Order: sequence, then C-alpha cells, then structure tokens
Amino acid sequence: MTWSLAALVLVVAAAGLLRWRRPAWYWLTLGVSLAVVRVLVRYASVMDACGLTVPPSRWRLTLARATNRPVPSPHAPRILRLRPTRTGLVLRLKLRPGQDAFDVAASCDRLRHSFAMYGVTSRELRSGVVEVRMTGYDVLKRVQMPAKVDTRPMRVPVALREDGAVHYRDYRVVPHALTLGATESGKSVYQRNLVAALAPHRVALVGIDCKQGVELFPLARRFSALADNQDTAAELLDALVSHMEDVYQVIRAEQRITADVPDAEIAADIWDLPEDLRPVPVVVLVDEVAELALFATKEEEKRRDRIITALARLAQLGRAAGIYLEICGQRFGSELGKGITMLRAQLTGRTAHRVNDESSANMAFGDIAPDAVLAAIQIPTDMPGVAITGDSTGGWARIRAPHTSLRQAVNTCNRYADLAPDLPALAPFRPALAIPRPLDAPAVESIPATA
Repeated sequence: MTWSLAALVLVVAAAGLLRWRRPAWYWLTLGVSLAVVRVLVRYASVMDACGLTVPPSRWRLTLARATNRPVPSPHAPRILRLRPTRTGLVLRLKLRPGQDAFDVAASCDRLRHSFAMYGVTSRELRSGVVEVRMTGYDVLKRVQMPAKVDTRPMRVPVALREDGAVHYRDYRVVPHALTLGATESGKSVYQRNLVAALAPHRVALVGIDCKQGVELFPLARRFSALADNQDTAAELLDALVSHMEDVYQVIRAEQRITADVPDAEIAADIWDLPEDLRPVPVVVLVDEVAELALFATKEEEKRRDRIITALARLAQLGRAAGIYLEICGQRFGSELGKGITMLRAQLTGRTAHRVNDESSANMAFGDIAPDAVLAAIQIPTDMPGVAITGDSTGGWARIRAPHTSLRQAVNTCNRYADLAPDLPALAPFRPALAIPRPLDAPAVESIPATA
C-alpha cells in the first residue's frame, strides 16, 4: 500500500512538472484524455447552465403527458464530431431549432471555465453547424509550428493563432496588407518569418528599407530589387508601375476571348495565363512607410507625392498583375499627408503588434473591426511577437510568429538565392552582393552580413 501511494504521488508530481515545463507534452500524453472525458461528462449540464439548450417540442410534451412519463429535459446542441488536436479539442455542434451561432460565441468564456480549458473560440461553418475550438494550454507562450502545413502557391504560414490553428498569409485572397507595431513589438520578426516563408517559392521579392537597409539588406541574396533611401525608392516604385503595365499587356495578348473559349479559360489576371507564359508574382515589402511620407522641403514633398501615388496605383491595380504589397510601420494615419488614407483603404489585411496608443490601433482596425482595437492595446510588453490580425470581414484573431533570428532568416535566403528571378524592369535595383573593401580597411578580414 505504501509503494502504491508513493508511485501515485510520483506520477502526479511528474504530471504537474510536465504541465508546468512542457505543456504541449503534457497535453499529448495526459491532458487530451482527461479533457475528452471532462467534456463528455459535463456536456449536458454545462450547456444547460450556459443557456445553450432549448425546451422539448410540443409533441414530446404531449406524448409525455399522455403516457404519464416524466417531462423531457431541455435539449443541448448535438455533438457531430469531437476531434483531439495537438493543441486542444475541436467540437462540431449541430444547433437545435431556435438557436443561433451568436449564442455559442457569447458563451465561449463560460465554456472555457466550465470545461477547464485555456481558451475557447467558435465559428459558424454553415447554417446550423458551429465549430468550437478549445485549447488546452497557452499555445502563444512558446510557439511551435506544426511539422505539416498546407502550403500553396502564394500562401505561406507565418504565425500560430491562439486557438492552435496556423495563420497563413494568402496573397491571392488578401493581396495587400498593413502591419503596425511599436519598437520592440516583434514587427521585424514577423517580417523575417514572411520573407523566410516566401523564399522557397517562385516569387520575386522587392524591398524598400529606408533605415539604410539594416533590416532587409542582410537578406539581399533572395531579393530581386532593394532600395535603402527615398530617392531610390521613388525610382523603384516607378519601375514597378512600368512593370505592372507590361504585365497587363501580356494578359491582354493572351485573354482568349473568342466565342469558342469557355468563360473559365478567359484570362483576367496572371493566374489565368498558361504556366509557361505567366509572369513571376512580385511581393513588395516596405519596412517603414513613414520614412516615405515625411518631408521637410519642397523637393522632398514632390518626391513624397510621387512615392505615395505610385504605392496607391500598385495597391489599386497590382493584384491582377501579381504585385502584392506588405507595408509596415509604427503609425499609418492621416498626419502622414494626402493620399495615405486612400492607400490604407486598399490594404485589406491588417496586423497590429503592441502599439503605444489607442489611436495607432484605430488606424489598423477602427474601420474594419472595432472590437480588435481593445485587444491590440492590451498586448503586454513582455510578449513580443503577439499581434492582432483581421481583415475587411470584421473577424480578428490573436497570433504570434515563432521567433526567427536574423541569422536564421539570412541562412534561409542564402539557401534559396538561386530562386531570385531577374526582372528586366528591376535590373538597376538588383542588390550588389560584392562589397568592395575600402583602401584603409584593417588587416583583419571581415565577413559581410549578406555572406
């Protein structure tokens, strides 16, 4: 009896230590089984306590009275499927007549407490069917991306959502995006993850980094064009506009609009073209947009208007030509001058890391998801990389990108350097990888950051 009690205490202590130090391992070994039993045992009472039941139908009540049987209890949503995952449980429910998906969404916090889970979210799959995702631990505390992800052309994984699902950046669904964040909020790490995820794909990367290139130039081997100051950025954006016009001419020449061609085969963008004729898609990364919009003299104001006009044209017309924008900055408000709000309206995807004030969060979500503003200003300073993401549908989620050091991103870009396409229109802006050694350099040989 003493040995049995000692073994039980040892198992409980090991489980507690595992849950504290390695919550993912604890969930896969013990947590998932305990959670399934807890959900199935408590399901009916929890649904009743949360107001997610409906009274029995009239014919059941009539039948109970006629047969002198007890009155039937209220009915909870029917469980269609209960699926364990590596981070939690996925519960698919069939709603009863009279219930709404909003009722389940409003009860998520009560379900979290009742089922003793870390987080609960819900979404409507189709009419009458709701998916409830439960997480067994804080998946954003130590981000671990799954080994298998659903990658497609122009669709790459960049972060993990708080419900355990992978957050993808799908350029064909959301062509342009805005990323905001204060200093040391994790914005640069998010950008590195994006570049590293795009590196193995057939895509041309174009960077504009007006901080003298300290963020993007170490990744230069995978970029087809780079600019490190406002003058070069203006010329590069003009070249991109010219490239966009050339791509449209290719689409016009291959539209195949004769009467015998099916509607599905008529080309309207580069993805409708045959693969051998399809131009390479281009992703434009702007590291700090405010540096492109600020000016102090008349000449700088003219250059600024030229830059913002080019960006607005690319945002309005670039999708069909396969040109996608990723604009980053600390603020993106109307104080940056005319044309900024018009440009922001074209940026469908919104991601906000920790911000310094509420107005910065309003710049990202005020016009699409007001509920996300409060979530963005509540991001703690000791959780760099945590962000709120949303789009024009009004939905939003909390995400966190895995920590990727600059060396890891450089190694990835160097590994796929041969995939960087040469675009004739962007040839003058191709980064020079051979760094000349100054005449007064020290005798000790130094290794450039792009090596």
